[in-house]
Amino acid sequence: MRKRSSRGDDFQNALRVVEQAIGDPLKPEPRKPIPFPAAKKIKNPAAVALGKLGGMKGGNARAKKLSPEERSEIAQKAAKARWARVENNI
Repeated sequence: MRKRSSRGDDFQNALRVVEQAIGDPLKPEPRKPIPFPAAKKIKNPAAVALGKLGGMKGGNARAKKLSPEERSEIAQKAAKARWARVENNI
């Protein structure tokens, strides 16, 4: 039974036949890069305001609920995590 071949083999074979027929190798055209969208996505101003409102309250409210020891513990844990990332990337 014949092996299955990928479509790339068929196209390469056709290209080879054409190149032999015309006597010159065909040069593929360079691919053009796809441009990025010119305009940025516009955010909903109401949603942005609502997000800021909650974000401004959240950190301060949490800090007020924590004792100084708990805040220190959280800060130490965060510092260890940051230094672990730095040491692993070296």
